[in-house]
Amino acid sequence: MSVQPGPATALSMSSATPAIEAVELSKRYGEVQALDGLSIAVAPGTVFGLLGPNGAGKSTAVKILTTLARPDSGSATVAGIDVLRRPDAVRRAIGVVTQRSGVDPVATGRENLQLIGRIHGMRGGEIKARTAELLDRFELTEHADRPARTYSGGMQRKLDVAMGLIHRPQVLFLDEPTTGLDPEARSQMWQEISRLTGAEGLSILLTTHYLEEADQLAAELAIVDRGRIVAAGTPEQLKAGLRGDAIVVELADEVATAKAATALRAVPGAREITADGHTARARVDAGASALPAVLAGLEQAGVLVASATVARPSLDDVYLRHAGRAFAAAHEQEVA
Repeated sequence: MSVQPGPATALSMSSATPAIEAVELSKRYGEVQALDGLSIAVAPGTVFGLLGPNGAGKSTAVKILTTLARPDSGSATVAGIDVLRRPDAVRRAIGVVTQRSGVDPVATGRENLQLIGRIHGMRGGEIKARTAELLDRFELTEHADRPARTYSGGMQRKLDVAMGLIHRPQVLFLDEPTTGLDPEARSQMWQEISRLTGAEGLSILLTTHYLEEADQLAAELAIVDRGRIVAAGTPEQLKAGLRGDAIVVELADEVATAKAATALRAVPGAREITADGHTARARVDAGASALPAVLAGLEQAGVLVASATVARPSLDDVYLRHAGRAFAAAHEQEVA
């Protein structure tokens, strides 16, 4: 698989035709540049993650790839089909699970599945068998004839995914599939997504703003910020590109942010220093041995520390390196 946002990022890919390929997609809404030259190529039978905060451009990319929007420039194919020239054929080849549930709350779970099946041209015994299969797979059989409005949030999300799979698509788009789910329901969804690629060879494009979700599920991923891909690769490749450990200091006083950054710059070996809100970060070669010097430097500068941790590189560190801001801070800025 390869992702090619430009000369800064290039990955190898098998010779197989990509399940999804986008080349230099751009899209502007008024003054907002939602996509700015996004390029990806997704290998068949894998989960590819688009990771970024709300407003990064992930959903815009999905809308274009699922034929719900047209790019201002660029091209794309899904299942080998041009999304601009043959949108109807693309729609037959894909399943889509959007951020907002597509479940009819008045209809039962079974009726929701059968309705979507009929929309895709399924009839008779085929639709009944497929509906029963999916209800069983997602552990919804005993609830199948209850109105969907009586389902829990996790059950409704399972039904959403089942509806996206009813017609046996070649490619499945999951746009923020676990937003709003409790930890147990999210874990169950992760297991099912992994099974779909492992057992069935389904190609999945997953958008998410959960770092752990991307790390857990994606064979490869692209980190998107302000409509551009800033880093791409496997989660392990991206994390391995960051040498050393991260020291994260939670400050007792937000007004001490500037002083904390200055103090960290004076610590021998500290680099990639950032300070935002109540948090200051630095990268060092050996976190355990560097931590005493960091705390001493902060104390000397008169900075009160609430807590300090040492951690191996994470996707948050990758995002910080390439986007210049912490992931949580970027997400909060876009939501605000």
